[in-house]
Amino acid sequence: MLTYELGKKRGRPLYEQLYIAVKNDICQGKLQAWEKLPSKRDLARHLSISVATVENAYGLLIAEGYISAKAKSGYYVIPHNHIQAQQTLPPSPPPPEKNKNDFLDLRSNSLSDNDFPFSVWSKLMRKTMTEYGKQLLQNTPAQGIAALRQGIAAHLYQFRGMEVNYENIVVGAGAEYLYNLLIQLLGRHHYFGVENPGYPKISQIYHANDVAYADLPLDDSGLSLWHLRRSPVDVIHISPSHHYPTGIVMPFQRRQELLTWAAEQANRYIIEDDYDSEFRFCDNPIPALISSDQHERVIYVNTFSKTISPAMRISYMILPSHLSQTFKQKLAFYSCTVPSFDQYTLAKFIQEGYFEQHINRMKNRYKNKRDKIIAAIEESDLHNKVEILEQNAGLHFLLRLDTKKSDQELIRLAAESGVLISCLSQYVHGNEEKYAHHIVVNYSSLDFEQLRPAVAKLAAIIRA
Repeated sequence: MLTYELGKKRGRPLYEQLYIAVKNDICQGKLQAWEKLPSKRDLARHLSISVATVENAYGLLIAEGYISAKAKSGYYVIPHNHIQAQQTLPPSPPPPEKNKNDFLDLRSNSLSDNDFPFSVWSKLMRKTMTEYGKQLLQNTPAQGIAALRQGIAAHLYQFRGMEVNYENIVVGAGAEYLYNLLIQLLGRHHYFGVENPGYPKISQIYHANDVAYADLPLDDSGLSLWHLRRSPVDVIHISPSHHYPTGIVMPFQRRQELLTWAAEQANRYIIEDDYDSEFRFCDNPIPALISSDQHERVIYVNTFSKTISPAMRISYMILPSHLSQTFKQKLAFYSCTVPSFDQYTLAKFIQEGYFEQHINRMKNRYKNKRDKIIAAIEESDLHNKVEILEQNAGLHFLLRLDTKKSDQELIRLAAESGVLISCLSQYVHGNEEKYAHHIVVNYSSLDFEQLRPAVAKLAAIIRA
């Protein structure tokens, strides 16, 4: 029988203490693969805790892939050689003897000099200085200046069909800052759920803030509802329009199921991360999840980093009306972290139609880049060794490889050949093998002169 010292004075809920204790025993090998765990009732009786406490702890262990439940049999430890207490995306540095400029980097998206609207932006900066001289020297509201929030609301209505009250918009310097605000706004008693695989910085932020969170697996439709309902999570952080890094676009049925889940209890929320929804190449933009929210359970987050520039540290979130009021009561003492000069300039960029023109131009440019790299792959020796997945939206796609090489070996060999890659398995906490042999191809900063030689190098690595 499992024996742990649990107590209400330890600063965490009892179910979380039990979850951590069992997880540590699994990671340290004290509980062996396929070892049967005590029943919920037996363990609750042994530890003098409620059955619900054990149920919540087991549910979280199931959600994170540490144990499995077999009907009419019990709970069993999943083979865990691949499990780590915490995983971050490992770097893949180029060999030191080569110059950084000799490499084609497919690991992250950035913006080339030719893609930023310098002339328009400089013109608007001069107009901002002339028209808003006095306002630029004043403190800005905690939520951001009204002109920018009104411009964002108007853009969302025209581009996404979203009806948004600008009073519910909060502007901040980057999505990471807004995530920190949301933790304070919702409260640290909440249990957060993040997508697994997923963008590693999100879970790192929750970990740094010392709030409880769970890595929830995905299925073919996105976040697994089955695992969600068997976890203690009450706030989920998802990217339904285009998941990173898998590229999954969440279908309508799953969206409705998650909205139903959120509406069942008053303390449940969905954080909708819509970071690159503007770039969809085969159809019109997919309606945001918040547009179908009838119970004010969705918090919408987006950024200008992908649409304008990663250096544009301006993001925003749209709060439900009741949370907007709470924000004004609890967090209005914060100063907006975006300089007023940048806010007024961006407001003009949106209001005078330049933002829509820029998105259309970049959408065509990125589609051209995507088509060229896919053509280069299909015309190379890679064509019968790879499958291209999820290429119709966002600024990345996946290459599923037919190879027996490990992902780490592929990363190393590619770097030695001058191509820097990341693999889908690097974004997973838990069952990495399920996502093995998938390269995440980020192409927004692609250099066409290096493209075909790079594809040839990848083909040679896989053939070898």
